[in-house]
Amino acid sequence: MERANRPPLLPVIIGTGFGSGFWPWGPGTAGAVLATLIWLGLSCCLGWQQLTALTLVLIVAFTALGTWATARLQPFWGDDPRRVVVDEMVGVWIPLLACASPPSKWWMALVALVLFRFFDIVKPLGIRALDRRKGAIWVMLDDVLAGIYSLIVIWAITLISHG
Repeated sequence: MERANRPPLLPVIIGTGFGSGFWPWGPGTAGAVLATLIWLGLSCCLGWQQLTALTLVLIVAFTALGTWATARLQPFWGDDPRRVVVDEMVGVWIPLLACASPPSKWWMALVALVLFRFFDIVKPLGIRALDRRKGAIWVMLDDVLAGIYSLIVIWAITLISHG
C-alpha cells in the first residue's frame, strides 16, 4: 500500500538530478553545481568542439527528459517541487556552451554557475512570469531563460575582454 504513494524511480532519478535535489540546503544550487562538475569532468576528456556538441545534446535531451520526469513527479510532489533540479542542470549547461574553449574554461565555468544562479534566484526580465506558470514545461523553461541570459552576459564579457 505504501508503495502506491511513491513516485516512480526513473523520474525521481532524472528529476532530482541524480539525487542532488535531496540536498537539504539549496537543492537548486546542488543540482547546478553537480551539472557544472559533470561538465568540467567532460571538459578534461573532450576537445572544445566535442564538448560544445555534447553540451548541446545534454541541454536538449535533459530538457525533454526533465519535462517528462517533472510531469510524472508533480502528482506526488506538487507543481514546482524543490527536489526537482534537472531544470537547474539544463539551465547551467546553457552558459557553459560559451566556456568550452581554453584557457579560461575553469574560471568561466565558475562565472557561468554564479550568473545562472543569480538569474535563477532573482528571476528578472520575464523569468518570474515563466516561473509562475503551471505545468512541467514551465518548470524547465524559466531555468532555460535564466541560462540564456547568463550565456548572453558571458558572451558580452568575452567580447569586452577580447575586444
